[in-house]
Amino acid sequence: MVSMFRGVIGFLDKLGIYDVVLPFLLVFTVVYAILEKTKIFGTERIDGTDYPKKNLNSITAFVMAFFVVASTKLVAIISAALANFVLLLLLIVTFLMAVGAMYSGKDEFDIEKAGMWKHVFIAIAAVSVLAIFLNQLGYLTLIYNFVMQNFQAQWFGAIVFVALIILFMMWITGSFDKKDHKETKPEGEDNS
Repeated sequence: MVSMFRGVIGFLDKLGIYDVVLPFLLVFTVVYAILEKTKIFGTERIDGTDYPKKNLNSITAFVMAFFVVASTKLVAIISAALANFVLLLLLIVTFLMAVGAMYSGKDEFDIEKAGMWKHVFIAIAAVSVLAIFLNQLGYLTLIYNFVMQNFQAQWFGAIVFVALIILFMMWITGSFDKKDHKETKPEGEDNS
């Protein structure tokens, strides 16, 4: 027996909510927000204040959203990529909950105080998002096939090993530190 809510979701699917309406709204919103933020089409002055040209931004976003919805392949890529992206977000939240549960400090857990781990975590998330989209576009398979056909396992392993050694040496020697360790004195101050 199918539940009532499953039937509602099936009905919405038949109406095209998931294939047409939601992808259209997503693309329209993202493109419109980017155009408003970047002010590519310029600004117009109203009462002494510059505002983005909303009419040009909205019609451009509208047309681009329609082009995306017209392509079933693009809609399928967006749907699959967003599903994987939501899964990644759930993994991140679960990881942060586990870290927070093991945190034994008196203060509230703050990722900002994590130092270098925060940057490592952000880099892993960025690479994961890039990998999700590359996978949905089929590029990861192409890269994997290229590597397997053109590189021997020993060479590839040696390259990765040398890269890891270089990164480790840079970390040990403090090359990643952004602060300049030299003390500079203000102009006009004597060394005596």
